[in-house]
Amino acid sequence: MKTAPSPQPAKTNLILTGMPGAGKSTLGVLAAKILGMDFLDTDLVIQSHEKKRLSEIIEENGLNAFKEIEARHVAALKVSHTVIATGGSVIYSEKAMENLASQGLILHLALSLPELEKRLGNLDERGVARMPGQSLEALFNERIPLYKKWADAEIACDGLSMDDLLCRIRQIFPPPTP
Repeated sequence: MKTAPSPQPAKTNLILTGMPGAGKSTLGVLAAKILGMDFLDTDLVIQSHEKKRLSEIIEENGLNAFKEIEARHVAALKVSHTVIATGGSVIYSEKAMENLASQGLILHLALSLPELEKRLGNLDERGVARMPGQSLEALFNERIPLYKKWADAEIACDGLSMDDLLCRIRQIFPPPTP
């Protein structure tokens, strides 16, 4: 006797991906407000569960352990009607990204390297998951193909105001019905 497959969760979430400094958290809060949705920042989920800042986790446990911690928390997320701002390194985990993709539309916030360099300060203090000594340019070049692989849609953010970005989000992701 065959068992029926378990129902898949509805794709009611908007998942924001992109490099650190692309504006995922800031834009995510505003998008949730205009779309009438909840907001969740995966970096804050990790910090809350681990009781440490991201930079402390990386410093104490190393990059690979941090990526495993991040993957575990994001792979376990089950939410609906939520704008999710992801950590920039979540795209390294197939399991985490498959979980996110099953629950919503993945929107890549694409920002050029020169613009990122203007926005970012100390990468270590920000808790940016990268190899010791890895430059922002090397990290950018490593991650961009992964962001593009998982993205259902992309917004080129250079030169756009928050209002411009919110208008684009409304065009790409109309508010889901509860």
